[in-house]
Amino acid sequence: MNENNGKTELKRVRITAMRQTVYTDLMEQYENPIEHACDICMGQTFTSVDCKRPEGMCESAWESMRPFVEALARGEGNFFDGWMQNPHSAMISCNDGFRPVSFYIETIE
Repeated sequence: MNENNGKTELKRVRITAMRQTVYTDLMEQYENPIEHACDICMGQTFTSVDCKRPEGMCESAWESMRPFVEALARGEGNFFDGWMQNPHSAMISCNDGFRPVSFYIETIE
């Protein structure tokens, strides 16, 4: 972490949409039909600056990953004692139980 006038400089965090799973059987059984559920495209990237939600990032997905983004921005990592090969990253899914998107989040050096 870099110090600048007594303030900790936060790292930027890249967020990449990696994969979406769709559970049509659960949707048919439990979900009311909706026309439009998710704008995220696989491979789409976002950058969080100063721990803020990037423009265009789904608010629900952001709430799922925000604690990890904030920790990475502060220079923390190694979540769950070595869970990820890159200790300055995490794989987090949004909380949509019908069509969750998995996001790879990592610090940008």
